[in-house]
Amino acid sequence: MQLKSRLLRATLVAYCSIVLAFLMLPLVIVFPLSVSSATYLQFPPPGFSWRWFESYLGSPSWVQATVLSIEVGCMTSALAVLLGVPLAFYLTRSRLRPISASLDKLSVSPLIIPSIVTAIVVYRLFASYQMIGTRTGLVLGHTILALPFVVVVVSAALRTFDPVLEDAAMGLGAGRLRAVLYVTLPQLRPSILSGAFFAFMASFDDLILALYLSGANMTLPRKTFENILFAIDPTIAAVSVLQILFVVVLGGAWYAFAYRTRPASLAR
Repeated sequence: MQLKSRLLRATLVAYCSIVLAFLMLPLVIVFPLSVSSATYLQFPPPGFSWRWFESYLGSPSWVQATVLSIEVGCMTSALAVLLGVPLAFYLTRSRLRPISASLDKLSVSPLIIPSIVTAIVVYRLFASYQMIGTRTGLVLGHTILALPFVVVVVSAALRTFDPVLEDAAMGLGAGRLRAVLYVTLPQLRPSILSGAFFAFMASFDDLILALYLSGANMTLPRKTFENILFAIDPTIAAVSVLQILFVVVLGGAWYAFAYRTRPASLAR
C-alpha cells in the first residue's frame, strides 16, 4: 500500500508538472519577444533591445490606460468587498433558506453566464442612465463580475468558521456587531483579502465589459486588443511581461500581508 501511495503521488506530481509546463510555455516566447530588436514580432529575436519597454513607458496612451485599469481595479475590489462580505454573512447565516438559496445562485451567476451576455445587458441598462464612458459605469460593471469571487471565498470561510468563538465573545459582554468586528472578521481576513485580490484581477483583466462600457476611456486590456488589431509590434510583448510581473508582485504582497499577519489560531 505504501508503494502504491508513493506511485500515485509521483504520478500526480508528474502530471501537475506537465500541465504547469504547458501553461508556462508561452512565457518562453513572450519574454524574449519583449526585448527583441526587430520592428515586428519575430521569434527567435535577431538581437537584444529595451526599445519596446521604452516605447510603452514613453507613450501617454499606454500609461494612461494602465493607470485607469489599476484605479478601476482598486475601486472595483473595494466595492466588491463592501458588498460581498455582508452578502456572504447573509447567505451563510440566514434562516430564510429559500431566499438565501436563490440569492446564492444569483450572486454567482456572472461566473456562469457568458461575459458577452452580461456586457450586453449591462450596456443596455447603463445606457439609459447615460453611464457609458464614465468611470462610475466601468467600476459598477466590473463589480458585477468581481462580486462572485468575494462571495464564494468569504462564504466558504464562514461555513468553516467556529461560531463558538463569536458566542464566547458575546458571553463576555460584547454585542453581536462588536463580536463580528473583533472576533469574526479578523479570522476571515485571509479570505477577505483573497476575495479582494481575485476581484481586482477580474477587473484588471476584463476586456469584454470594457469594450462596451469604457467609451473613449482606454483600459489596458482594451488598449492591448486595439494594438493587436491595428499596429502589431513587440510593444504588446513588453506590456504582457510587465503585466505578468505586476501580477506576481501583487500576488506576493497579498500572500505576505494575508498569511504573515493571519490570526494565531489559523497559523497552527
